[in-house]
Amino acid sequence: MGPSLVIILALCSCLSGQPIEQVSVEECCKDGRERAQQRQDCAALPLISESTTCRIAQEQCCATVLEDTACTNGINTAKDQGACAALLFTSPCETKVAKTCCDCCLLGKAALEQGRGCELSLTVGYQCGLVSRACCVDGSPELEATTATDTPKENLPPSEAEEPFLFDQCKGAGKCAPRCLGNGTCSCFEGYKLKPDGKSCDDINECLLGLYHCRTGERCINTAGSYRCQREVSCGTGYELTETNNCKDIDECETGTHNCVVEFECQNTVGSFRCRPRMKCGDGFIQDALGSCIDINECLSHTEPCKPGQICINTVGSFSCQRNTIDCGRGYHLNEEGVRCVDVNECAGPNGPCEGHTCVNLVGSFRCDCRAGYNFNSLSRTCEDINECRHFPGRLCAHKCENIQGSYECSCMMGFKLASDNRNCNDLNECESSPCSQECANVYGSYQCYCRRGYQLSDIDGITCEDIDECALPTGGHICSYRCNNTPGSFQCTCPSPGYTLALNGRSCQDIDECVTGSHNCSDVETCFNVQGGFRCLSFECPPKYRHAGENRSQVSRSDTMRCIKSCPPNDIDCILDPIHSVSHTVISLPTFREEPVLEEIVFLRTVSPAHTGISDITFDILEGNMQDSFDIIRRFENGRVVGVVRQVRPVTGPKNIVLKLAMNYVASGVVSHSNIVNVHVFVSEFWF
Repeated sequence: MGPSLVIILALCSCLSGQPIEQVSVEECCKDGRERAQQRQDCAALPLISESTTCRIAQEQCCATVLEDTACTNGINTAKDQGACAALLFTSPCETKVAKTCCDCCLLGKAALEQGRGCELSLTVGYQCGLVSRACCVDGSPELEATTATDTPKENLPPSEAEEPFLFDQCKGAGKCAPRCLGNGTCSCFEGYKLKPDGKSCDDINECLLGLYHCRTGERCINTAGSYRCQREVSCGTGYELTETNNCKDIDECETGTHNCVVEFECQNTVGSFRCRPRMKCGDGFIQDALGSCIDINECLSHTEPCKPGQICINTVGSFSCQRNTIDCGRGYHLNEEGVRCVDVNECAGPNGPCEGHTCVNLVGSFRCDCRAGYNFNSLSRTCEDINECRHFPGRLCAHKCENIQGSYECSCMMGFKLASDNRNCNDLNECESSPCSQECANVYGSYQCYCRRGYQLSDIDGITCEDIDECALPTGGHICSYRCNNTPGSFQCTCPSPGYTLALNGRSCQDIDECVTGSHNCSDVETCFNVQGGFRCLSFECPPKYRHAGENRSQVSRSDTMRCIKSCPPNDIDCILDPIHSVSHTVISLPTFREEPVLEEIVFLRTVSPAHTGISDITFDILEGNMQDSFDIIRRFENGRVVGVVRQVRPVTGPKNIVLKLAMNYVASGVVSHSNIVNVHVFVSEFWF
């Protein structure tokens, strides 16, 4: 059958039952096994003894049988069917155990089929590893044969048993980890078996493979190269476990583990000990539990110690007999003549025995009529206070009841106040005393402080509102475009000055267009161009033999271009042969990129001739000003025409003024027929906005 796998389950139910008699732990365990074989619920076993140890033995032995059966079914299912889907038991726990053992057995079989050895490299539980290895070893003839050929330790020569490697012919050769048989074959010591590599040895789990010999009531515990048997139930207090797994009485007197004081001497008993007093008492005395000698009242302990007509008088260690006189009982005394007993009026006198309560004299006794809140104790003959809080719990006060002499008082928990009836409790509105630094909300039995926007509640006292520094928050760098200034309960954003102003949202900075507002200082012959955070006064002149193609303007927008076209004097051959037909100036403004940007297209050079005419080829080039190769130019077709697109491919940190000199070449038959020069003035601002 498959190996046993013991998994201790948490018993969720409380056991109940009537104790019958004291029974041994072995009988308790046997009862648990039998009930498990009857498929009873181990969490609700009827107790056969009032002993706690017996209950534990019943439950654990019952649970062990159920789990062993479930695990064995799971292993058999894995070996017979190769799958675990068919497992279904009445108990969810049994199903889980069977499923676990089945799955772990499949792991061992898979490891054997794939030739990975029976030692799992996976991080699984200890029991799962045992089951996996057992199923793997069970299916491997080589491993079984290797185990059978292991040489026992007792069969070794004495010198080799003392030093296994002394005569090892393979020592130093790096072949066998334990020992060599001399013909290149490795073998293992007793309790070990050869691994599939034929060199290393692995411990044999005798407990898992059933190769152990333990008595009833003992369980097997695997050790390196061997195993040991351990009692399933402890010996109990006053006993110790011997090497032979038997329970031996502990002599507490000899070991000094008793608690007898100096006046007593220790006497060992089976499973315990007794403390006997050292001092012996003489006649007329009896010894108490502390070893002291107490006088014996022979007048009470002996029957008629004196002769008839005599009275007994007790003395220390003895007694004496005197002639009998009239003795009145309690509540009576002799009359003045001394011849008879009359009633004693206990209620007479200013104080009386009832201590302020009403005293009623009776023949031979008295009774106290107690005030409200007191009861008369007939034994002590006193009026005792009635603890109303204990006699009527939860019925007198809404919250807390405190007993006082003759009555009781009610009190309330924190957050409540006593109602007018002195019994119920009403909610106390703590907010009336303004405990919070800002806002207060009363709740039942307490209150809650909260803060206005821009503040947060202190973690120290829970009532003080502290200002939130929005600028210091992890997202503070994104609150304001430029700078953030914390203010009580809020924050304020600022922008660089001059050139920027705060937007309507109070956070973003927007550029001031000085050219539109007229706040620039450009002369009449200059053109105003707005840039991020400022403006530029521009004045472009055409080179000699070139003339303006349009009119000058007082301000230049992003898309404006100033173009000079060639205008040659008559008969100026050099001018006519000059391939540069036009010189243009265009202006753009760019921000400083905070991060690596996506390619941004900033300038478009559009040709006049259609792309499909085939008259000429058009190329584009950056002649000057491409600082650190931050820009490039590509050719594109749009709406049937060739377009040169200037792109920014690397971030440029401002402030910087860059002039890109671009050439648009018209090529015919492989030769540049003429060119147009475009000067792009790029103003990079200091900021990213």
